[in-house]
Amino acid sequence: MAVDVLLGLQWGDEGKGKIVDYLANKYDVVCRFQGGPNAGHTLYINDKKLVLHTIPSGVFRENVINVIGNGVVLDPTTFAKELDNINPIVSDLHDRLIISEKTHLILPTHRWIDLASENAKGKQKIGSTLRGIGPCYMDKTGRNGLRVGDLFRSNFEHLYKSLKEKHLQFIKQFPDVEFDLKDQEENWMNSLAQLRQMQVKDITYFLNKKLNEGKSILAEGAQGTMLDVDFGTYPYVTSSNTITAGVCTGLGVAPSSINKVIGIAKAYCTRVGSGPFPSELLEETGDRLRKEGNEFGSTTGRARRCGWLDMIQLKYSIMINGVTDLCITKMDVMNNFETVSITDAYVMDNNEVTNELPYDLSAVKEVKNQDFQGWQSNIQGINSFEALPEQARNFLNAIESLSKTKISYLSYGPGRDELIIR
Repeated sequence: MAVDVLLGLQWGDEGKGKIVDYLANKYDVVCRFQGGPNAGHTLYINDKKLVLHTIPSGVFRENVINVIGNGVVLDPTTFAKELDNINPIVSDLHDRLIISEKTHLILPTHRWIDLASENAKGKQKIGSTLRGIGPCYMDKTGRNGLRVGDLFRSNFEHLYKSLKEKHLQFIKQFPDVEFDLKDQEENWMNSLAQLRQMQVKDITYFLNKKLNEGKSILAEGAQGTMLDVDFGTYPYVTSSNTITAGVCTGLGVAPSSINKVIGIAKAYCTRVGSGPFPSELLEETGDRLRKEGNEFGSTTGRARRCGWLDMIQLKYSIMINGVTDLCITKMDVMNNFETVSITDAYVMDNNEVTNELPYDLSAVKEVKNQDFQGWQSNIQGINSFEALPEQARNFLNAIESLSKTKISYLSYGPGRDELIIR
C-alpha cells in the first residue's frame, strides 16, 4: 500500500481535523509528520467539541493506530493535558498511540526564548504563538535538542540541565519579560511521567513494515502550505515543512510511497497574525466573514483576518504539493452573501499584472477579483453536488477550472457527516 497525504493549502485553519476524522476509518495508521502544539484541529464527536494539538485526528476511530512522527516537536505539558481530555473518551489510547523516539521535546525555556524574542521585535513581530516551537526547531537544526528517546537515558537530567543553561545564557540578550520558570518547569517535569508510559518506537521501521504488509497510512498535516518555512510567506511562517515533501522527512518514508494528496482549502481565505495577505477584506465584508465563520483560533483564540479565496495562492499550493483531490470547506459560511468573489490576478507595485505568486507578496498593490452571484440559501443537508444551487455550482466550477483540480469533497458544517463526497 501507499501513504496518502492530507494537508492545508492556505495559511492554516482550513478544517483539516474534521476531514481526517472522516477519512481515518479507511486507513490503518494516521500520522502527524510536522509542527507542534500550535496546531488546533477541531472535531465534533457526539456533539462535543474537541481540539487536538499534538495527537493525530484519527484517535477517535476504533482500530486506527495513531503516530506522532519525528518531524513533530512535542511539549510534554500540553501533551499531558491532551491525554487527560481524551482518555475518558478513548479507553484504548495507550494501545493505539505511538510516539517516535526521535521527536524533539519543547522545554519550558524554549517558551521563554519564544516570548522574549517576539517581545523584542516590537512592531516587527511575526505572530508567533509563543509555544516554544521555533526555538525548539532551532535547537534541532543546531544539533542541541532533546528528543523523546532521551527520556529513557540514564543521563537525561544532565542533558536537560545542560540545554537549560544554554537557554538561560541566550535569554540574557533580550529585554526582561515576565516568565515563571519555576512553575513552568515543575509542571513540565511532572508531565514526563505520562510521556514515559506511552509507546515510544523507531517509527521509521514501524511505518515501512506496515507499508510492506500492505497497510494503508494517512499523513495529517498541520498549519498550512503558506506557512511552510521554505515555500510560505517568509518570514511570517512556521518553523517546519508543512508541504507534501515534509511527509518523507517527518516520518521516514520514501517519496515513491506517496500516493494521493488531498488538499484542504476554505471557500474563502483566512490567516492569523502578521504577514502579507493580498485578498484580505478590511471592511464590513471581512467582518461579516469572520462573524459568520466564527473565525477565531481554536488554539490561540485570536481573531483571524479574512478575505476572498485567492486562486493565485491556491494554484501555487496545488502545484508544490502535487494535489490530486481538493476539499473545499466552510461553503455554508457564505450562504447568505449576495455576491462572492475569487481573486484571480495581482497588480504589483510596478503596475505589472501577474497570476503567479511573487517573491515579495507585500509588493502586491491591489488584486483583481472575479465576482459570482451568491446562492443565498442554506446548503446544509444537501448530499450531492448536483443538488447544490446553480450559483454555488458556478462558484465551485470556477475553482476547478482555474485550479485544474477536481473537488472531491465539499464540507458545509463542522459535523462529521456534513460533507458531500464526489
